[in-house]
Amino acid sequence: MSEHLLPYTMSNSNTTEFTNPSSFILLGIPGLEVAHIWISIPFCAMYAIAVLGNFAFLLIVRVERSLHEPMYYFLCMLAVSDLILITSTLPKMLSIFWFNSRVIDFNACLTQLYFFHCFLTMESGVLVALAFDRYVAICDPLRHSTILTNPVVAKIGLAVLLRGGLLVLPCPFLARRWPYCRTNVIAHTYCEHLAVVKLACADIRISSYYGLLVALLVTGPDISFIAFSYTQILRAIFGLSTKDARLKTFGTCGSHLCVILGFYVPGLFSFFTHRFGQHMPLQFHIITANVYLLVPPMLNPIIYGVRTKQIRDRLLRFFIYKEI
Repeated sequence: MSEHLLPYTMSNSNTTEFTNPSSFILLGIPGLEVAHIWISIPFCAMYAIAVLGNFAFLLIVRVERSLHEPMYYFLCMLAVSDLILITSTLPKMLSIFWFNSRVIDFNACLTQLYFFHCFLTMESGVLVALAFDRYVAICDPLRHSTILTNPVVAKIGLAVLLRGGLLVLPCPFLARRWPYCRTNVIAHTYCEHLAVVKLACADIRISSYYGLLVALLVTGPDISFIAFSYTQILRAIFGLSTKDARLKTFGTCGSHLCVILGFYVPGLFSFFTHRFGQHMPLQFHIITANVYLLVPPMLNPIIYGVRTKQIRDRLLRFFIYKEI
């Protein structure tokens, strides 16, 4: 066994000084090591699609002036969040699968922990902003341009950024203060908050409860606001006089609903199984967490690209020009 995999122990049993390990060991998916190469193929493909799709979306919105609207500004925020989220985790994960490069520096692990949870929180906030945009556009269309001006959009984006950054900030600081004197081996593909703090040889209830509090403070109000917005939107849609008008108006919200379901359903499933599904196999927890990490960033640009005429037309013009 490599010396990196040996547990960290206290050099002197009488000392009260604990030092953090210099590094952690990420195991990947324990029990499925022989299949790591095969598992990496769909993971790498999803990562490539997510990166290319989100960069393409950002480029199209930048050059297509008809897309310079609040909804697409919020979608650009979502794309940037997706790119940072997956780039902070996937390269290291793939290096584990391909090169068995399991060692990650202690500070790098805490940085990855912070970015992962911070940008998940930001994505939830952006989805709320998108719901608000659709609510104003459908329920009060005449005031949409006066309510969601560029300065207001910028302030909403800043609020989303600050909420994510500040709420998650205590997590790595709390994780840093715990003593890690048992082992430095993390049974996961990336430095997820609970997976890290569970290694501490101390009472980690503060970290555990704070992580749960953040999840409740973010998910509860966000889902409630989105549910309220779409209740009002549906009431407005069903109040329209013709079926064609109802279908056309609902179509403008279909993409957003798909993105919301793609983000919250696997996210809540992963969260509850990780905290309360102790009898489920560890491999199931880890694969679920990775699906939650990869699928929304991959699907978001595809969903909006398929359902947005300006984006489809811009892509078609690009490919036709390349062929000529």
